[in-house]
Amino acid sequence: MRIITKKIVQPEFTKNIVPVELSDETMAKRKKALLVAMEEKEIDTVVIYGDREHGSNFEYFTGFIPRFEEALLVIHQNGQAFLLLGNENTKMVQHARLETQLIHVPFFSLPNQPMEDDAPFKDYLTEAGIEKGQKVAVIGWKNFTSAVEENYKLFDLPYFIVDSLKQVINDEAGLINGADLLIGANNGIRTINNANEIAHYEYGATLAGIGILNTMNSVELGKTELELAGNLAQFGQPNTITTICATGTRFTNATLYPRNKQVELGETFSTSVGYKGGLSSRAAYVAESKLDLPEDVWDYEEKVAKPYYSAFCTWLEKIHIGMVAGKLYEEIETALPQADYHWKLNPGHFVADEEWMSSPFSKNGNAEIKSEQLFQIDIIPRVAGYGGTSCEDGVAIADSELRYALETEYPEVWERMVRRRTYLKQVLGIKLREEILPLNDVLAYYRPYLLDRETAFCKE
Repeated sequence: MRIITKKIVQPEFTKNIVPVELSDETMAKRKKALLVAMEEKEIDTVVIYGDREHGSNFEYFTGFIPRFEEALLVIHQNGQAFLLLGNENTKMVQHARLETQLIHVPFFSLPNQPMEDDAPFKDYLTEAGIEKGQKVAVIGWKNFTSAVEENYKLFDLPYFIVDSLKQVINDEAGLINGADLLIGANNGIRTINNANEIAHYEYGATLAGIGILNTMNSVELGKTELELAGNLAQFGQPNTITTICATGTRFTNATLYPRNKQVELGETFSTSVGYKGGLSSRAAYVAESKLDLPEDVWDYEEKVAKPYYSAFCTWLEKIHIGMVAGKLYEEIETALPQADYHWKLNPGHFVADEEWMSSPFSKNGNAEIKSEQLFQIDIIPRVAGYGGTSCEDGVAIADSELRYALETEYPEVWERMVRRRTYLKQVLGIKLREEILPLNDVLAYYRPYLLDRETAFCKE
């Protein structure tokens, strides 16, 4: 595969985009899928934990996260559900997207707040219908995949919750980690999205792409990271990652956030922003050409950036419905050998309410790519002495039936996806299979030198 640099038009921006709400039918589908999985696994009760940083599994059913408190959602195999909420989230029960009964749990409130309704914590679990001898699946946010541990016996919830659950069911063997029910790489419920869900998540992915391209186009010598990072904020929507906008050396004084540091010629630059449905990321040099770089990295394009982009194009053109995920891992290893480019993580992963849900793309991974899945490309090469390169964005996988549903039910979303596919083919030379739908405007648009706004990589 030959990658070239040439003058091209930038991708068209989506204008006046509005969010797509999740329908009642979608929310009912989610609960039904969980109940079916519980019956298959002979699970009596599922206990789903949520807090601000780890709320996606909880939000998947309730429609909200408990913000600054903790919370539990208890769902029994008969469909009965309970919401255990702290002082300042009890009002949310009337807005929840599934029918539940409220149990006020002051333990979940902020420190030193009133402890009205105070009782031993296990009593709240009993009130929620959890009983001795039940098989209970606990879902935090992580499904463990260790080769040496009993993964179903590892729990990522606060100890006081797990300890009380063990006391109530009085059978330690009956308490298991059930996160794989939702986010498991093979059959996790949350890895499958209908047309309504794809349209819902496309909104956030589009916002991320808009923010990234605005930031790239705003890079100028003398501007600060703080100034540039302002482009990444979109309509007050919540971010799914710690926003990155960094020039030169990152993490000075252990700082993770944009600093009052000015952009200088020849520096590296990286920026990332994520919203529900997707992250966009770019890493390149602050330069108009290689002549603006230190002489020892003049071969940056040939040494790092073009091989990376070639692997990126390989990912996009090879993935298809029915493909074994481990095969795509092999394709990336062939295109961009780890021994030379030192990428360590999975070369892609599921995306939804969180930026990284889980990933089927592992060595020898046996999960099959399916219609209704959402993926983010996430290859991160590291070559000593050179700046990084990054072009992360996301796609939806959709068979003909799902494509028809998107076209008829969400024509504006469908038009954007068709426009993006056309740009990739006609401008960037990347030919997607018909089931691959770009989730944002900037998929595969990459400039190795940010100050040259007319030139970008293309596949010849």
